[in-house]
Amino acid sequence: MKFFDTIQQINLSKDAVRRAWEFAKKVTPTTDYTDSNQRESLKIRDDHFVSKLGEEASKSILQKFTEVRGPDYTIYNTQQKSWADDLLINNTGLAVKTQSKTNARKYSLSWTFQCSLLRRDNIIDNPEAWVMFVEYDDTQPYNCYIYPPYQIKQLSFKEPRLSYLKEHKKVVYASDLILITQ
Repeated sequence: MKFFDTIQQINLSKDAVRRAWEFAKKVTPTTDYTDSNQRESLKIRDDHFVSKLGEEASKSILQKFTEVRGPDYTIYNTQQKSWADDLLINNTGLAVKTQSKTNARKYSLSWTFQCSLLRRDNIIDNPEAWVMFVEYDDTQPYNCYIYPPYQIKQLSFKEPRLSYLKEHKKVVYASDLILITQ
């Protein structure tokens, strides 16, 4: 899965951005994040939008090397939602985590994993699982920076900086990824 080992930059197509935006608008009313105290629909919409942009960016980079399936744009109802992989690369699942540059300036560049009794990213418990990290530069629309894929066993999960998230989430900080690539 290590097709590259440096951060890649990509400018997303307007069509990819449109797909992500349409998905975010449609999926927001079907989403229930009250278990992590997230009730603000605009924030939920923006989180879904940024997440899909990261999936699109990851797919664009990976397609240069191999076949990629995804992202999934199906709108599932609350009971159908799953922790399925975001992309499939040669039948191997890949999770994609994305943070906007604006949020990185507030909290430091990092990516969040669900880690509570009610919602948990199942890849946390699979050391062999793969994940890619993306920074969406919302100050330069359509611009993304994609980190190379990592396996869960290579990552250091830490507490989020916001205290109210500590019971529900774990975070991987970009500053820790530098150590992995050296």
